[in-house]
Amino acid sequence: MGLSFSTHHEDYVSAKRSQVIVFHSSSKWKIHFESLKETNKLMVIDFTASWCAPCRQIDPGVHDLAVKYTDVEFIKIDVDELMDVAEEFRVEAMPTFLLIKKGEVVDKVVGAKKEELQMKIDIHRH
Repeated sequence: MGLSFSTHHEDYVSAKRSQVIVFHSSSKWKIHFESLKETNKLMVIDFTASWCAPCRQIDPGVHDLAVKYTDVEFIKIDVDELMDVAEEFRVEAMPTFLLIKKGEVVDKVVGAKKEELQMKIDIHRH
């Protein structure tokens, strides 16, 4: 019993520490996106879908990266929920990770490729 509580507790603690922001409103997303255009902060958008198995597989890895890279903004957008945002960025496969700086896409990773994503974050975060 203690083991299952411990595992659940670790998941909870990890989720609390990582800073992955989930948007459920296109208008709130647009306001946030506009505010980050003025900064030099790297934004990583995880375009995902609830039915996408590879998306669920990489999700813990994305949270790990969010804990590691506190200077990077991690955002999750469900393509079925915010279809207009997915269309605006021409997302065609899930998961798709877009790396954005000053409002411009500087790189992208298509597929559940944590190592490739981490490498590209390292390149673009400064």
